[in-house]
Amino acid sequence: MRPLNGPASRTDLVADSLRNAILAGELRPGETLVERRLSELLGVSKTPVREALIGMAHTGLVTVVPNKGITVRTLTLEDVRKVYEVRLLLEPWAVRTTTRCESADVVHRAQGALNEAAGLLSAGENHELSMANRRFHRSLYSGCGNALVVDQLDDLQDLTALGVVNLLWDRWPTWREEFVEHAEILAAVSDGNEDEAERLVRDHIQKSLTNLEAAEKAES
Repeated sequence: MRPLNGPASRTDLVADSLRNAILAGELRPGETLVERRLSELLGVSKTPVREALIGMAHTGLVTVVPNKGITVRTLTLEDVRKVYEVRLLLEPWAVRTTTRCESADVVHRAQGALNEAAGLLSAGENHELSMANRRFHRSLYSGCGNALVVDQLDDLQDLTALGVVNLLWDRWPTWREEFVEHAEILAAVSDGNEDEAERLVRDHIQKSLTNLEAAEKAES
């Protein structure tokens, strides 16, 4: 096999661009993704676009719809609940493990994301705030040293960002409460208090999970 040239393939770059557009709200849930149009917008051939869309279908951000093609995924309350259930299993452990490593770089990245979120709170830019929150969470769990867990949480965070703006924050505008909780989590991580960091992350995720379970019951 020949070695790959460059740090990222064109397919990876296309996938990153499409993912950012979806999570930023530029491509909306239910919108059909036409290969030819996307290739023209991105200035690439249809092949890397097709490959990127196939990969994104595996992670859950897009859906293959018979007789319609590939669309941006429309999440239900049940979908988002399942995302939070898996996050509850993985993320508290990951943040606890990251805290144990005492990495100054982790704290610096998380603080940067938190500062960005603070600036967005009053601007009403929910999509941008959701992305800042995603970066905050990732900066904390990505230091756990387990690539399998990090990859799984990355996919779950993508779905969380999609669900938060299109489902959760419309029902429960909790972004200010979440900001306070993020600050408390970061303080525990910065202090090296792994027990407290794990507990705070678990409580943080459980609050959204409880709201989702209540909403599902109300709708049924």
